[in-house]
Amino acid sequence: MIDRYSLRKAAAVALALVLVAGCAAEPEEGNASDTVANVRLTKAQLSRVTLYTVVPLGYQQRIEAPGTVDFDNDQATAVVSPFSGPVTRTLVSLGQHVVKGQPLALVQSADFAAAIGTYRKTVAAANTARRVAAVDRDLLANNGIAAREAAQAQTDAASADADRDAALQSLLALNVDRGTINAIMAGRTAPNVGGIIRAPVSGTIVDKQVTPGQLLQAGTSPTFTVADLSQVWVLVQVAGSDLNAIRVNDGAEIDPGTNTGLFHGTVENIGASVDPSTRAVVARVVVPNPGGLLKKQMYVNVSIQSGQVSTGLLVPVSAVLRDDQNLPFVYLAQRDGSFARRHVTLGYHDAQHYDVTSGLQNGDRVVVDGAIFLQFMQSQ
Repeated sequence: MIDRYSLRKAAAVALALVLVAGCAAEPEEGNASDTVANVRLTKAQLSRVTLYTVVPLGYQQRIEAPGTVDFDNDQATAVVSPFSGPVTRTLVSLGQHVVKGQPLALVQSADFAAAIGTYRKTVAAANTARRVAAVDRDLLANNGIAAREAAQAQTDAASADADRDAALQSLLALNVDRGTINAIMAGRTAPNVGGIIRAPVSGTIVDKQVTPGQLLQAGTSPTFTVADLSQVWVLVQVAGSDLNAIRVNDGAEIDPGTNTGLFHGTVENIGASVDPSTRAVVARVVVPNPGGLLKKQMYVNVSIQSGQVSTGLLVPVSAVLRDDQNLPFVYLAQRDGSFARRHVTLGYHDAQHYDVTSGLQNGDRVVVDGAIFLQFMQSQ
Protein backbone atom coordinates (compact mmCIF):
# COMPACT_ATOMS: atom_id res chain seq x y z
CA MET A 1 0.00 0.00 0.00
CA ILE A 2 1.28 3.47 -0.93
CA ASP A 3 1.62 5.77 2.11
CA ARG A 4 0.30 9.34 2.28
CA TYR A 5 3.80 10.87 1.99
CA SER A 6 4.45 9.10 -1.30
CA LEU A 7 1.14 10.30 -2.69
CA ARG A 8 1.93 13.92 -1.77
CA LYS A 9 5.38 13.66 -3.34
CA ALA A 10 3.98 12.25 -6.57
CA ALA A 11 1.37 15.00 -6.73
CA ALA A 12 4.03 17.68 -6.25
CA VAL A 13 6.18 16.24 -9.07
CA ALA A 14 3.18 16.11 -11.41
CA LEU A 15 2.31 19.73 -10.64
CA ALA A 16 5.87 20.81 -11.31
CA LEU A 17 5.85 19.06 -14.70
CA VAL A 18 2.62 20.80 -15.63
CA LEU A 19 4.07 24.19 -14.72
CA VAL A 20 7.24 23.53 -16.72
CA ALA A 21 5.24 22.37 -19.71
CA GLY A 22 3.06 25.45 -19.50
CA CYS A 23 6.10 27.78 -19.45
CA ALA A 24 7.71 26.03 -22.46
CA ALA A 25 4.55 26.24 -24.51
CA GLU A 26 3.97 29.92 -23.86
CA PRO A 27 5.14 31.88 -26.91
CA GLU A 28 8.01 34.35 -26.59
CA GLU A 29 7.21 37.97 -27.18
CA GLY A 30 9.15 39.66 -29.89
CA ASN A 31 12.23 38.46 -31.72
CA ALA A 32 14.66 36.35 -29.76
CA SER A 33 17.58 38.49 -30.99
CA ASP A 34 15.85 41.61 -29.62
CA THR A 35 15.68 40.21 -26.09
CA VAL A 36 19.17 38.73 -25.74
CA ALA A 37 21.34 40.30 -23.07
CA ASN A 38 24.09 42.75 -23.92
CA VAL A 39 27.61 41.38 -24.22
CA ARG A 40 30.26 42.49 -21.76
CA LEU A 41 33.94 41.88 -22.40
CA THR A 42 37.05 41.89 -20.31
CA LYS A 43 39.88 44.29 -21.10
CA ALA A 44 41.76 41.51 -22.82
CA GLN A 45 38.73 40.64 -24.93
CA LEU A 46 38.12 44.30 -25.81
CA SER A 47 41.50 44.36 -27.52
CA ARG A 48 40.02 42.04 -30.15
CA VAL A 49 37.23 44.49 -31.04
CA THR A 50 37.41 47.47 -33.41
CA LEU A 51 34.74 50.17 -33.44
CA TYR A 52 33.56 52.34 -36.32
CA THR A 53 31.75 55.66 -35.84
CA VAL A 54 28.80 56.03 -38.19
CA VAL A 55 28.64 59.37 -40.05
CA PRO A 56 26.88 60.43 -43.28
CA LEU A 57 29.13 59.83 -46.27
CA GLY A 58 28.78 60.49 -49.98
CA TYR A 59 29.07 57.57 -52.35
CA GLN A 60 28.48 56.66 -55.98
CA GLN A 61 26.51 53.52 -56.65
CA ARG A 62 27.90 50.76 -58.84
CA ILE A 63 25.20 48.85 -60.69
CA GLU A 64 25.98 45.23 -61.59
CA ALA A 65 23.91 43.70 -64.41
CA PRO A 66 24.18 41.16 -67.25
CA GLY A 67 24.57 42.29 -70.84
CA THR A 68 24.77 41.04 -74.42
CA VAL A 69 27.10 42.27 -77.16
CA ASP A 70 25.57 43.53 -80.39
CA PHE A 71 26.84 45.34 -83.46
CA ASP A 72 26.81 49.11 -83.35
CA ASN A 73 23.78 49.45 -85.61
CA ASP A 74 24.82 52.99 -86.46
CA GLN A 75 27.90 51.47 -88.09
CA ALA A 76 26.43 48.25 -89.51
CA THR A 77 24.95 48.37 -93.01
CA ALA A 78 22.69 45.76 -94.58
CA VAL A 79 23.45 45.47 -98.31
CA VAL A 80 20.37 44.97 -100.49
CA SER A 81 20.69 43.95 -104.14
CA PRO A 82 20.04 46.96 -106.41
CA PHE A 83 18.99 44.74 -109.31
CA SER A 84 17.21 41.47 -110.05
CA GLY A 85 18.79 38.29 -111.36
CA PRO A 86 20.69 35.17 -110.32
CA VAL A 87 23.98 35.37 -108.44
CA THR A 88 26.81 34.11 -110.62
CA ARG A 89 29.66 34.43 -108.10
CA THR A 90 30.38 35.58 -104.56
CA LEU A 91 33.70 37.36 -104.07
CA VAL A 92 34.04 37.65 -100.27
CA SER A 93 33.67 35.42 -97.21
CA LEU A 94 32.45 35.90 -93.66
CA GLY A 95 34.88 37.79 -91.44
CA GLN A 96 36.68 39.36 -94.40
CA HIS A 97 37.50 43.06 -94.20
CA VAL A 98 36.34 45.10 -97.19
CA VAL A 99 36.66 48.71 -98.26
CA LYS A 100 33.95 50.98 -99.60
CA GLY A 101 33.17 50.17 -103.26
CA GLN A 102 34.78 46.72 -103.19
CA PRO A 103 32.88 44.08 -105.26
CA LEU A 104 31.05 41.56 -103.09
CA ALA A 105 29.14 39.46 -105.65
CA LEU A 106 28.36 39.26 -109.37
CA VAL A 107 24.79 39.05 -110.67
CA GLN A 108 23.55 38.23 -114.16
CA SER A 109 21.01 41.02 -114.40
CA ALA A 110 18.79 42.23 -117.21
CA ASP A 111 18.31 45.42 -115.19
CA PHE A 112 22.03 46.06 -115.37
CA ALA A 113 22.23 45.44 -119.11
CA ALA A 114 19.16 47.58 -119.77
CA ALA A 115 20.55 50.46 -117.72
CA ILE A 116 23.85 50.39 -119.64
CA GLY A 117 21.99 50.26 -122.95
CA THR A 118 19.79 53.19 -121.96
CA TYR A 119 22.77 55.24 -120.89
CA ARG A 120 24.60 54.47 -124.13
CA LYS A 121 21.57 55.66 -126.15
CA THR A 122 21.12 58.84 -124.14
CA VAL A 123 24.82 59.70 -124.45
CA ALA A 124 24.62 59.30 -128.24
CA ALA A 125 21.38 61.31 -128.40
CA ALA A 126 22.82 64.09 -126.26
CA ASN A 127 25.97 64.34 -128.41
CA THR A 128 23.88 64.51 -131.62
CA ALA A 129 21.54 67.13 -130.15
CA ARG A 130 24.50 69.29 -129.11
CA ARG A 131 26.02 69.12 -132.60
CA VAL A 132 22.69 70.09 -134.18
CA ALA A 133 22.30 72.97 -131.74
CA ALA A 134 25.80 74.20 -132.56
CA VAL A 135 25.13 74.08 -136.31
CA ASP A 136 21.80 75.91 -135.92
CA ARG A 137 23.51 78.58 -133.83
CA ASP A 138 25.99 79.21 -136.69
CA LEU A 139 23.21 79.27 -139.27
CA LEU A 140 21.25 81.76 -137.17
CA ALA A 141 24.31 84.01 -137.00
CA ASN A 142 24.38 84.05 -140.81
CA ASN A 143 20.60 84.37 -141.16
CA GLY A 144 20.45 80.81 -142.48
CA ILE A 145 17.51 79.75 -140.28
CA ALA A 146 14.87 81.39 -138.22
CA ALA A 147 15.52 82.19 -134.57
CA ARG A 148 12.67 79.90 -133.56
CA GLU A 149 14.38 76.89 -135.16
CA ALA A 150 17.67 77.67 -133.40
CA ALA A 151 15.88 78.00 -130.06
CA GLN A 152 14.15 74.68 -130.55
CA ALA A 153 17.52 73.04 -131.26
CA GLN A 154 18.88 74.40 -127.97
CA THR A 155 15.81 73.07 -126.11
CA ASP A 156 16.22 69.64 -127.69
CA ALA A 157 19.89 69.58 -126.67
CA ALA A 158 19.06 70.51 -123.07
CA SER A 159 16.38 67.80 -122.96
CA ALA A 160 18.83 65.22 -124.31
CA ASP A 161 21.36 66.24 -121.64
CA ALA A 162 18.72 65.75 -118.96
CA ASP A 163 17.90 62.27 -120.24
CA ARG A 164 21.59 61.38 -120.25
CA ASP A 165 22.06 62.63 -116.67
CA ALA A 166 19.04 60.64 -115.49
CA ALA A 167 20.41 57.50 -117.13
CA LEU A 168 23.76 58.16 -115.44
CA GLN A 169 22.10 58.34 -112.03
CA SER A 170 20.45 54.99 -112.73
CA LEU A 171 23.87 53.48 -113.42
CA LEU A 172 25.30 54.95 -110.23
CA ALA A 173 22.37 53.53 -108.26
CA LEU A 174 23.29 50.12 -109.67
CA ASN A 175 26.90 50.59 -108.51
CA VAL A 176 28.31 50.59 -112.03
CA ASP A 177 32.01 51.42 -111.81
CA ARG A 178 33.37 54.66 -113.21
CA GLY A 179 35.55 52.86 -115.77
CA THR A 180 32.45 51.45 -117.50
CA ILE A 181 30.74 54.84 -117.42
CA ASN A 182 33.78 56.63 -118.85
CA ALA A 183 34.09 54.04 -121.61
CA ILE A 184 30.45 54.61 -122.65
CA MET A 185 30.89 58.40 -122.58
CA ALA A 186 33.96 58.07 -124.83
CA GLY A 187 32.06 55.86 -127.27
CA ARG A 188 34.10 52.76 -126.47
CA THR A 189 32.67 49.32 -125.91
CA ALA A 190 32.11 48.72 -122.21
CA PRO A 191 33.20 45.38 -120.74
CA ASN A 192 30.28 43.02 -120.15
CA VAL A 193 30.90 42.27 -116.50
CA GLY A 194 27.27 41.95 -115.37
CA GLY A 195 25.80 43.42 -112.23
CA ILE A 196 28.17 43.98 -109.30
CA ILE A 197 27.05 44.24 -105.69
CA ARG A 198 29.54 46.54 -103.95
CA ALA A 199 30.32 47.36 -100.33
CA PRO A 200 28.57 50.64 -99.40
CA VAL A 201 30.98 51.22 -96.48
CA SER A 202 34.29 49.89 -95.22
CA GLY A 203 34.14 47.22 -92.53
CA THR A 204 33.88 43.49 -91.91
CA ILE A 205 31.52 41.02 -93.55
CA VAL A 206 29.49 39.83 -90.55
CA ASP A 207 26.58 38.27 -92.45
CA LYS A 208 26.40 36.59 -95.86
CA GLN A 209 22.99 35.59 -97.21
CA VAL A 210 23.68 34.77 -100.87
CA THR A 211 25.05 31.78 -102.75
CA PRO A 212 25.72 31.25 -106.48
CA GLY A 213 22.50 30.60 -108.39
CA GLN A 214 20.30 32.39 -105.87
CA LEU A 215 17.69 34.65 -107.53
CA LEU A 216 17.67 38.20 -106.21
CA GLN A 217 14.93 40.80 -106.37
CA ALA A 218 15.88 44.42 -106.81
CA GLY A 219 15.51 46.48 -103.63
CA THR A 220 14.28 43.61 -101.44
CA SER A 221 16.83 40.78 -101.37
CA PRO A 222 19.35 41.10 -98.51
CA THR A 223 22.82 39.96 -99.48
CA PHE A 224 25.49 40.96 -96.95
CA THR A 225 25.92 42.95 -93.75
CA VAL A 226 29.03 45.08 -93.43
CA ALA A 227 29.87 46.32 -89.92
CA ASP A 228 32.58 48.44 -88.36
CA LEU A 229 33.66 46.26 -85.43
CA SER A 230 35.99 48.82 -83.88
CA GLN A 231 33.03 49.79 -81.70
CA VAL A 232 30.12 47.66 -80.43
CA TRP A 233 26.98 47.99 -78.33
CA VAL A 234 26.44 46.18 -75.05
CA LEU A 235 22.75 45.87 -74.18
CA VAL A 236 22.47 45.82 -70.38
CA GLN A 237 19.46 44.43 -68.48
CA VAL A 238 18.97 47.01 -65.70
CA ALA A 239 16.56 46.16 -62.88
CA GLY A 240 13.82 48.68 -62.22
CA SER A 241 15.13 49.35 -58.71
CA ASP A 242 18.47 50.51 -60.16
CA LEU A 243 17.11 52.83 -62.85
CA ASN A 244 17.25 55.98 -60.71
CA ALA A 245 20.97 55.45 -60.17
CA ILE A 246 22.12 55.55 -63.80
CA ARG A 247 22.21 58.32 -66.36
CA VAL A 248 23.37 58.78 -69.94
CA ASN A 249 27.17 59.30 -70.09
CA ASP A 250 27.82 57.20 -66.96
CA GLY A 251 30.93 55.06 -67.27
CA ALA A 252 30.77 51.26 -67.48
CA GLU A 253 33.13 48.31 -67.24
CA ILE A 254 32.49 45.22 -69.33
CA ASP A 255 33.85 41.84 -68.26
CA PRO A 256 33.51 39.14 -70.95
CA GLY A 257 34.79 36.48 -68.55
CA THR A 258 37.80 35.72 -70.72
CA ASN A 259 41.49 36.48 -70.48
CA THR A 260 41.08 39.65 -72.52
CA GLY A 261 40.65 41.89 -69.46
CA LEU A 262 38.03 44.59 -68.94
CA PHE A 263 36.55 46.87 -71.59
CA HIS A 264 35.41 50.41 -70.82
CA GLY A 265 32.35 52.07 -72.32
CA THR A 266 29.76 54.79 -71.81
CA VAL A 267 26.00 54.61 -71.32
CA GLU A 268 24.53 56.09 -74.51
CA ASN A 269 20.84 55.34 -74.12
CA ILE A 270 18.36 54.11 -71.50
CA GLY A 271 15.27 52.34 -72.83
CA ALA A 272 11.81 53.85 -72.47
CA SER A 273 10.00 50.55 -71.93
CA VAL A 274 10.22 47.45 -69.73
CA ASP A 275 11.00 44.04 -71.19
CA PRO A 276 7.83 42.01 -70.42
CA SER A 277 9.79 38.77 -69.97
CA THR A 278 12.55 40.04 -67.66
CA ARG A 279 10.88 43.18 -66.18
CA ALA A 280 14.17 44.96 -66.85
CA VAL A 281 15.00 48.06 -68.88
CA VAL A 282 17.70 47.86 -71.56
CA ALA A 283 20.51 50.38 -71.29
CA ARG A 284 22.81 50.69 -74.31
CA VAL A 285 26.52 51.01 -73.62
CA VAL A 286 28.91 52.01 -76.42
CA VAL A 287 32.21 50.16 -76.11
CA PRO A 288 35.44 50.52 -78.12
CA ASN A 289 36.41 47.05 -79.35
CA PRO A 290 40.10 46.93 -80.22
CA GLY A 291 40.99 43.76 -82.05
CA GLY A 292 37.32 42.82 -82.41
CA LEU A 293 37.48 40.71 -79.24
CA LEU A 294 33.87 41.38 -78.28
CA LYS A 295 31.60 39.26 -80.49
CA LYS A 296 27.91 39.60 -81.29
CA GLN A 297 25.67 37.64 -78.84
CA MET A 298 28.51 37.28 -76.33
CA TYR A 299 27.27 37.34 -72.71
CA VAL A 300 29.13 39.79 -70.48
CA ASN A 301 28.96 41.18 -66.95
CA VAL A 302 28.55 44.95 -66.78
CA SER A 303 29.34 47.32 -63.94
CA ILE A 304 27.96 50.84 -64.35
CA GLN A 305 29.48 53.57 -62.19
CA SER A 306 26.76 56.07 -61.33
CA GLY A 307 27.70 59.69 -61.88
CA GLN A 308 25.33 60.77 -59.11
CA VAL A 309 26.60 61.24 -55.56
CA SER A 310 24.25 59.83 -52.89
CA THR A 311 24.55 60.33 -49.12
CA GLY A 312 23.94 57.66 -46.49
CA LEU A 313 25.10 56.08 -43.25
CA LEU A 314 27.70 53.65 -44.52
CA VAL A 315 29.06 50.80 -42.42
CA PRO A 316 31.69 48.25 -43.43
CA VAL A 317 30.36 44.90 -44.61
CA SER A 318 32.12 43.17 -41.70
CA ALA A 319 29.86 45.00 -39.22
CA VAL A 320 26.65 43.37 -40.49
CA LEU A 321 25.64 39.93 -39.22
CA ARG A 322 22.48 37.83 -39.54
CA ASP A 323 20.37 36.36 -36.76
CA ASP A 324 18.53 33.03 -36.70
CA GLN A 325 15.76 34.53 -38.84
CA ASN A 326 18.30 35.92 -41.34
CA LEU A 327 17.59 39.50 -40.25
CA PRO A 328 20.57 41.88 -40.43
CA PHE A 329 21.94 43.41 -37.23
CA VAL A 330 25.02 45.14 -35.88
CA TYR A 331 26.60 45.33 -32.45
CA LEU A 332 26.22 48.82 -31.04
CA ALA A 333 28.58 50.09 -28.32
CA GLN A 334 26.68 51.24 -25.21
CA ARG A 335 27.68 53.94 -22.73
CA ASP A 336 28.13 51.36 -19.96
CA GLY A 337 30.76 49.56 -22.03
CA SER A 338 28.54 46.69 -23.17
CA PHE A 339 27.48 45.81 -26.71
CA ALA A 340 23.85 45.49 -27.82
CA ARG A 341 22.34 43.99 -30.92
CA ARG A 342 20.66 46.54 -33.16
CA HIS A 343 18.57 45.41 -36.11
CA VAL A 344 19.08 47.53 -39.22
CA THR A 345 17.56 47.99 -42.66
CA LEU A 346 20.05 47.75 -45.50
CA GLY A 347 19.94 49.67 -48.76
CA TYR A 348 22.60 49.86 -51.45
CA HIS A 349 25.78 47.86 -50.91
CA ASP A 350 29.01 47.19 -52.70
CA ALA A 351 31.96 44.98 -51.88
CA GLN A 352 33.05 47.16 -48.93
CA HIS A 353 30.01 48.94 -47.48
CA TYR A 354 26.30 48.81 -46.72
CA ASP A 355 24.07 51.88 -46.71
CA VAL A 356 21.97 51.57 -43.52
CA THR A 357 18.62 53.22 -44.21
CA SER A 358 17.18 52.70 -40.69
CA GLY A 359 18.33 51.45 -37.29
CA LEU A 360 21.38 53.67 -36.83
CA GLN A 361 22.00 57.35 -36.19
CA ASN A 362 24.84 59.74 -36.85
CA GLY A 363 27.52 59.18 -34.21
CA ASP A 364 26.61 55.59 -33.32
CA ARG A 365 29.60 53.31 -32.81
CA VAL A 366 29.38 49.80 -34.25
CA VAL A 367 31.71 46.81 -34.09
CA VAL A 368 33.47 46.15 -37.39
CA ASP A 369 36.25 43.76 -36.33
CA GLY A 370 35.25 41.19 -33.73
CA ALA A 371 31.49 41.16 -34.40
CA ILE A 372 31.54 37.40 -34.97
CA PHE A 373 33.42 36.99 -31.68
CA LEU A 374 30.67 38.96 -29.90
CA GLN A 375 28.00 36.77 -31.51
CA PHE A 376 29.84 33.68 -30.30
CA MET A 377 30.10 35.07 -26.75
CA GLN A 378 26.43 35.94 -26.74
CA SER A 379 25.43 32.44 -27.78
CA GLN A 380 27.23 30.81 -24.85
